[in-house]
Amino acid sequence: MFKLLKDAFKVKDIRSKILFTVFVLFVFRLGAHITVPGVNASSLQNLSSLPFFNMLNLVSGSAMQNFSIFSMGVSPYITASIVIQLLQMDIVPRFVEWSKQGEVGRKKLNQATRYLTLVLAFVQSVGITAGFNQYAQLGFVNNPNVSTYVTIGLILTAGTMFVTWLGEQITEKGIGNGVSMIIFAGIISRLPESVKEIYEDYFVNINQSDIWKSAIFIAILIVAILLIVTCVTFFQQAERKIPIQYTKRVAGAPTSSYLPLKVNAAGVIPVIFASSFIATPNAVLQALSGRFGAENWYKIMMQIFNYNTAPGATIYTILIVAFTFFYAFVQVNPEKLAENLQKQGSYIPSVRPGKGTEEYVSSLLMRLSTVGAIFLGLVALLPIIAQMIWNLPQSIGLGGTSLLIVIGVALETAKQLEGLMLKRKYVGFIE
Repeated sequence: MFKLLKDAFKVKDIRSKILFTVFVLFVFRLGAHITVPGVNASSLQNLSSLPFFNMLNLVSGSAMQNFSIFSMGVSPYITASIVIQLLQMDIVPRFVEWSKQGEVGRKKLNQATRYLTLVLAFVQSVGITAGFNQYAQLGFVNNPNVSTYVTIGLILTAGTMFVTWLGEQITEKGIGNGVSMIIFAGIISRLPESVKEIYEDYFVNINQSDIWKSAIFIAILIVAILLIVTCVTFFQQAERKIPIQYTKRVAGAPTSSYLPLKVNAAGVIPVIFASSFIATPNAVLQALSGRFGAENWYKIMMQIFNYNTAPGATIYTILIVAFTFFYAFVQVNPEKLAENLQKQGSYIPSVRPGKGTEEYVSSLLMRLSTVGAIFLGLVALLPIIAQMIWNLPQSIGLGGTSLLIVIGVALETAKQLEGLMLKRKYVGFIE
């Protein structure tokens, strides 16, 4: 990785892309410390036990803790992306048509995603502000009325759209994966704070006689992190190579090749999607706590959308598994893959072209995604179970999710850099 970065910095174009990405992330981190006017951000310290608060604080890089203008981060955009992708599955005919129009259709779908992001960001912003004002004991909003909530909602919505635009700029002019890079930067920025929290809990605020127990725990934690990093890296890199034969021979071209299908074709997106799906309903419930807090249905819903409870953790894991299958088929799309192979005059040995190829790839993708989905679900769930059983810090409960995102984005970024380096080294046939 370090050698790759060193080589990349030697190339002017790639160095410019890296520096541009760093500058955009710096702007994002700067905005994460600008508090929204009209609120008492210090009162949010009382909300550190809320799973929803910790989830949003994780993906926003402590912007929620400061209740900054970037508090919502890219969560509304991710939720909007999920909804638009779901609507493309023969639900909204216009979206289905756009999905088949190539680059033009993609631009239309992106525009629809932005409009939906505006709506979701405003609704979530107002809901979160009202909910936090109910929970905060010292008074969160200085002047709680409709006008204040609308103003704060507009500020947070503008912040979300700006962060989303920053992510798009990274994708277009930086090293790619803009939205993922924004979340990656937020999680990495929380690392020193998490280390400090663990240090204070296990070495400062304890009896001297218990230090050896804390040392053993930290050693086990480090070993567990190393094992998770190794396993996640292995699964993210693992792939199944499908042999491909060509019927049309071109001078100098190979007669056979292979099609790589990753075990986890969806990457880190399912974890981000599942986090957003847990956070969004919880935000709405927070806003309704003052009026319906004593109702049985409200308590049941809070149990369901709280990853620190058994039902919530189960649903969170199921969402990760479900989104792994969904996004794997979105990424690969067996129907288009079979069509493209047929157009190129290529085929999979012992498999009929067209519908047979589509069914074969779908079956294979389903088996591969089953392994990847179970693995992602376990990595995200086990730290949450450990946190609930042994009453560990919240940062450890979300540690699996953080590692999945960080490792996944790091590997994707490394591949982007390798691709850029390979493009620079390629010598065309004219030379």
